[in-house]
Amino acid sequence: MEKFVINGGKPLKGEVTISGAKNAAVAIVAATILCDEPCVLENVPDISDITICMKILSSMGAVVKLVNKNTYFIDTRGIKDPKVPYDLARTMRASTYFLGTLLGRFHNAYVAMPGGCDLGDRPIDQHLKAFASLGAQHELQSGEVHVHANELIGSQIYFDMNTVGGTINAIMAACKAKGLSIIENAAKEPHIVDLANFLNSMGADIRGAGTDVIKIRGVNYLKGITYGIIPDQIEAGTYMVAAAATKGDVIIKNVIPKHLESITAKLRKVGVTVIENDESVEVRVDGPLLKTSLKTMPHPGFPTDMQPQFSTMLTLAEGTSIITDDIFDNRFKYVSELRRMGADISVEGTVAVIQGTGSLQGSPVVATDLRAGAALIIAGLAANGVTEVENIHYIERGYESIDKKLKGLGADIKRVVVPDVDHMRMSS
Repeated sequence: MEKFVINGGKPLKGEVTISGAKNAAVAIVAATILCDEPCVLENVPDISDITICMKILSSMGAVVKLVNKNTYFIDTRGIKDPKVPYDLARTMRASTYFLGTLLGRFHNAYVAMPGGCDLGDRPIDQHLKAFASLGAQHELQSGEVHVHANELIGSQIYFDMNTVGGTINAIMAACKAKGLSIIENAAKEPHIVDLANFLNSMGADIRGAGTDVIKIRGVNYLKGITYGIIPDQIEAGTYMVAAAATKGDVIIKNVIPKHLESITAKLRKVGVTVIENDESVEVRVDGPLLKTSLKTMPHPGFPTDMQPQFSTMLTLAEGTSIITDDIFDNRFKYVSELRRMGADISVEGTVAVIQGTGSLQGSPVVATDLRAGAALIIAGLAANGVTEVENIHYIERGYESIDKKLKGLGADIKRVVVPDVDHMRMSS
């Protein structure tokens, strides 16, 4: 087991380069199953979720070759059995995307119910509703979902709620269905647009990605391409908030500023200077951080994946801030860890009230999920004294080389190996 040890209180300064988008990459890697030729993916983040995705492809018979740290050659023509290994599927939420791609290619898919971060009940009923609209049936057996169809026929797909995963799965399943599919109340996140661009580059016919109505005309063949994944808006936002929380001055490179608009607007509202360039943003703080109110919303609103980081920064602001986040049930689990560091936060249901204390104190804390882990690192960077962050495997699901990137900005952070107590007891 490993943990991060952070000696805080040092403003972040310098430049950092953002990696490929986790949420786009996990969908696009799964979508290679639909490709009838080999393809090459560039700007793939070096994170544990991608490692699992590649293991899933390899275990099913695909040829996966690492060209360099962030580039993969993938040939999925060798996949014959549309079944994702149970133990691999259970480790991450994005394994559900293999339902859509395997169904689209084989009209048959077996995938275990997903795992990943504990953010409450995240059912896949909307995914299954989309598949049913295309003519598929499903059964749940021993924790595994089996989706199957004689053929997939284009249809109207209407989502009862905003669902990023459901929209992605519907796009992938409809890509090779016969005729026209129309997805209504579709999610509009940048990684959905990136997936559609990837598939269209291979010969798919997808129109309207990024709006709430997506039209897909099924095709028979998708050709191999080389494709670069978009930069990660959440990683970029995390470094923007880290710069603000430490009252630093950081240039964040390899970003699409338009994807960051909701984050940029809120940072400016709390007194942070954000300067936008073509492919970078500069973030600096010259005065006090100010209180604000914030409600997470589906894109283009403020992303729930940035709420823990932003809330952490607001513990250092002047006055009382109110945060509302009803997208995931357990999004405020990290609050008890921030309280160990002196944060004054009360939570009632989906609302957190933050009394800005102006400072945090270093403490041992435990990451409860991916974004909570990033928030605790930000807290440690801004705090007085030493903070130890455990369960960093959550953080490495979505942040490439976060300790090295932070060191490059002047942070005092190191990775420490912790003896596995349970293993030591068994050995003795």
